[in-house]
Amino acid sequence: MSHNSQKKDEDYILTSKQVDDVSSDDELANNVNKSKSIDPYIQTEEDYDNESGKKKGRHPFYGGKDHIFTDPVVADHYRELYEKSTYEGRNHFDPDFTWTPEQERKLLWKIEFRACFWACVMFLGLQLDRGNISQALSDNMLKDLGMTTNDYNTGMTIFYVVFLFAELPSQLISKKIGPDRWIPAQITLWSIVSVCQAKITGKSTFYATRALLGLLEGGFIADTVSWLSYFYTGTELPIRLSFFWTTLTLTQIGSSLLAFGVLRMRGIGGWAGWRWLFFLEGLFTLVIGLASFFQLPPSPVQTKTWFRPKGWFSEFEEKLIVNRVLRDDPSKGDMHNRQAISFKGLYESLMDYDIWPLYFIGLVAYIPMSTVSAYLTLTLKQLGFSTFNTNLLTIPPNVAHIGFLLLQTWMTEYFNERTLLCTIQPLWLIICSGVLAFWKDSLKNVWGTYAVLVVYLSSPYIHAILVGWCSRNSNTVRTRNVSSAVYNMFCQAGSIIASNIYRKKDAPYYRKGNRVLFALGWVSLAILFFTKAYYVWRNKSRDKIWDAMTIEEQHEYRNTTKDKGNKRLDFRFAH
Repeated sequence: MSHNSQKKDEDYILTSKQVDDVSSDDELANNVNKSKSIDPYIQTEEDYDNESGKKKGRHPFYGGKDHIFTDPVVADHYRELYEKSTYEGRNHFDPDFTWTPEQERKLLWKIEFRACFWACVMFLGLQLDRGNISQALSDNMLKDLGMTTNDYNTGMTIFYVVFLFAELPSQLISKKIGPDRWIPAQITLWSIVSVCQAKITGKSTFYATRALLGLLEGGFIADTVSWLSYFYTGTELPIRLSFFWTTLTLTQIGSSLLAFGVLRMRGIGGWAGWRWLFFLEGLFTLVIGLASFFQLPPSPVQTKTWFRPKGWFSEFEEKLIVNRVLRDDPSKGDMHNRQAISFKGLYESLMDYDIWPLYFIGLVAYIPMSTVSAYLTLTLKQLGFSTFNTNLLTIPPNVAHIGFLLLQTWMTEYFNERTLLCTIQPLWLIICSGVLAFWKDSLKNVWGTYAVLVVYLSSPYIHAILVGWCSRNSNTVRTRNVSSAVYNMFCQAGSIIASNIYRKKDAPYYRKGNRVLFALGWVSLAILFFTKAYYVWRNKSRDKIWDAMTIEEQHEYRNTTKDKGNKRLDFRFAH
């Protein structure tokens, strides 16, 4: 929820002293329901200065006596649910377990280095093998293969279509056998295909390798997000996902520098430089894939194995992870980590219309940036820059992009506001697309055009926010897994559109294509405002029903309702 839809912060504070002073179970239930049943961002005593009453921070602390499981009836309800689902962390579930903020901070650093860091390494491998096509283009790959830009567009369309349709099956496989097995297998297999790209001979082999890469890379992001959600709370996940896309951008910078050297290998062994690029970067990703079989544990409570006998965490730390994650989102224990999603559950998750607005944002929001980014090296070559300078000139927008990505993602969690901050991206791109579409010297004035492209591609990137937003508004493990995959499917559908906006007949200035991008910026802005209005309306409608219920009725509803996930009356949508 945004601040406008929240009650005053003081209404949600329940200190441990107040818990101790409560004299009856009914009064305790009253306080717990008041403080925990609605707001997903409950602040506790640890977040306030006792003298001033001012907030110390934005992230809730769940290690004290004040949390959703304070009510023994609620605790028993979820304990039964976790046992029924055979949730892997059920033996560590303990409503009476406490810890200090210092213990939590120490554990979080360990999680960052163990889980988040390696997730970023795997993402590096993904970006190397799907992004090196851009550097290959700068080395005259199309000319060497006798292909045109339309052939390139067709190949990229094949990649995105296959990637799109692989998303959901990949997520279902991952949920069945576990992301710790499926993710390393994906990386290993696609890296082999990437190496084989060094031997492509024309359109047919280019199309074939693009299809195989799409098939094997599809679902990787959603699978990895699901795995990370085992370790982090809802407020922590978006920031970690921003590290993902920071890694992507850093990889683009690094691969540009690497390409500067590798592309100079043209002629060695009779190979063009771009062939060496595919071969060497594919081998590097293969190492990451094989190492990932040993780096990914099934869950925070299953890190011990024959090659890691002591595991990652102590028993206390495992218990801390499980309880902080469940107190933030009790639904994370309603399935175990190797439980397949049934066809009925899949259908129900697909039909969850409350997540659909986020899908449509994903469909449209990234088209302008994807289009311009995919053609950046070709555009710079067209402006007269050499192969090597072209790769170096792609670095400045990537550096600026990192700063805006991290800043905007942090701001959404700090201010607890997503939609309005997300509008910065389409507004930014509307201005830049307008310049490319209507400035008479666009793609003619060399340094003026380059300056516009740098500003354009420095745009704040809302992908990490949207992925975390989908997770937050799902409220069940099943829907969280499905929505993550479907959201990425819509993103890939947008990529298909993006790869076909710049057409050969519109070259070399792409006036028509840039006008399309200008219009899509306005469409994206409209969808964001609709999403804000929709979630505000949904929350207010539930507030009206919930507030009309007595405390006893609210308590009875929470423990007996058949409503699931985000359809519960005590759930509020983040916006």
